[in-house]
Amino acid sequence: MLLLRLRWCRSRSSGLGRRPSRHDLEDTGRESRRIVLRRVESCLISRLAPRRSVPKQERTMRKYRYQVLMLFAIALVAAACGADGDDVGAGDTTTATEAPAAEETTATTTPAETTATTEEMMDEFVAGPLGAVELAPGEDIQIRSLQAISGPVAFLGIPNQNATQFAIDDYGPIRGLNVSLGTPLDDLFSAEGGQAAGQTIVADEKVIGVIGTSCSGAAVAAAPLISAAGMVIISPSNTSPALTSDMQGNAGTDYNPGYYRTAHNDLFQGAGVAKFVFEDLGLTTAAAIHDGDPYTNGLAAAFQTAFEALGGEVVVFTAVNKGDTDMTAVLSEVAGFSPEAIYFPIFQPEGDFIVQQIGSVSGLEDVTLIGADGLLVSEFLELPETTGMYFSGPDLAFGDNTSSTGVNAEAFLARYEAEFNELPSAAFWAHSYDATILLLTAIDAVAVESEDGTVYIDRQALRDELDATTDFPGIIGTITCDAFGDCGAQRIAVVLHEGDAVAATSNVVYSATREDLIDLITGG
Repeated sequence: MLLLRLRWCRSRSSGLGRRPSRHDLEDTGRESRRIVLRRVESCLISRLAPRRSVPKQERTMRKYRYQVLMLFAIALVAAACGADGDDVGAGDTTTATEAPAAEETTATTTPAETTATTEEMMDEFVAGPLGAVELAPGEDIQIRSLQAISGPVAFLGIPNQNATQFAIDDYGPIRGLNVSLGTPLDDLFSAEGGQAAGQTIVADEKVIGVIGTSCSGAAVAAAPLISAAGMVIISPSNTSPALTSDMQGNAGTDYNPGYYRTAHNDLFQGAGVAKFVFEDLGLTTAAAIHDGDPYTNGLAAAFQTAFEALGGEVVVFTAVNKGDTDMTAVLSEVAGFSPEAIYFPIFQPEGDFIVQQIGSVSGLEDVTLIGADGLLVSEFLELPETTGMYFSGPDLAFGDNTSSTGVNAEAFLARYEAEFNELPSAAFWAHSYDATILLLTAIDAVAVESEDGTVYIDRQALRDELDATTDFPGIIGTITCDAFGDCGAQRIAVVLHEGDAVAATSNVVYSATREDLIDLITGG
């Protein structure tokens, strides 16, 4: 196992993603060998460093293993460099067997010199290609919350932000350092807000990662900035397929490395609601209304694709404008096609105006109305016109699923109500908690502490750690991240609002898992 770790670190040390060849090391001399050794040493510290409090006996053993591995590293690098002469001529055996030059000999001299070199390098850290954050003893680990926390949609972002703080409190310090959210940032539920907040975040080189954004539109603007700065961002509530992939191995148009989410991909939500409408309700025609936002447009399109794949027909695919208050023109357009159902995965206040005005449009008196998670909030459900509506969204029946911190849904909700005198007003509180624990766990895994107490967090190593997430326990279920950052459980539900706004979110009439929907999405 120790030798495997050494080989892994040695391959990483070249910066080429493979073991250095003779050509990589040819004519580099003593100084380049020292650089390679230092990179190997940094990697070994990362692999062998204690993750939390470790007994003294174990620390001693780790130090012993480290010294043994460094001796192997020196021997291997020296051997690779000493073989450089092999390429001088195809048949020149004399050069290959000559005694090494005096300068070369110094690289593999006495154990005393080796020990001195090793001890000299103990406190050195070599950052990966994205750089690293260096934290002095007592300094806080900086992450940020980027949610919609003001205006008419604040009820979507505030529960997410509160859940993030709960997770930080539950996880505790990392390598003796507290985790700080700093000043919470507002994405304003818009691309403009996401861009402005993203610029603020990347201006602080100490920030390691971000929990956000509330909506996909804000992420489209913020994620490229955060990605380019080498940071990571994990969203609890972005669902647009464009941010990750088409589930068939192709990156979305707005995918950025370092972007992850614990929310579902809306290809699953679109397929789930399509199956419910076509198979369970037995309806064959529908209209889809969006507002131009990446989330609403993507979800409406996913519904259309799946519904028509099942044999149904989306007779009209249209949009309202954000800020519109008079919906009669759009509703009259829809009425002209006589759909049996209308799917409108939009937000308030536009959603309010649709349900309040639809009764005045001839031909839509008996149409089935279906919203999505953007409207599955208490403020909308309290409108009398929403009784009888269906809503698609994440399956919130979390049961006994338990986070790595030991927290389950029941405990979280009891704590939330005790602290804020209300339950979360939107659906993605558990996804926020899990996103934060996922980030903190990854930071903990890659953090390297030197002998003087300095903590280094390598940005590329953090992405690698998140990329490798498999079967991570969360409140939402088991979390596994794919190659494009989709980490959610991909469990979808449809609920029926029968008049009680509180009960509506748990009145599930249809549910589906990834396995139930993936063939419809991929055509498999």
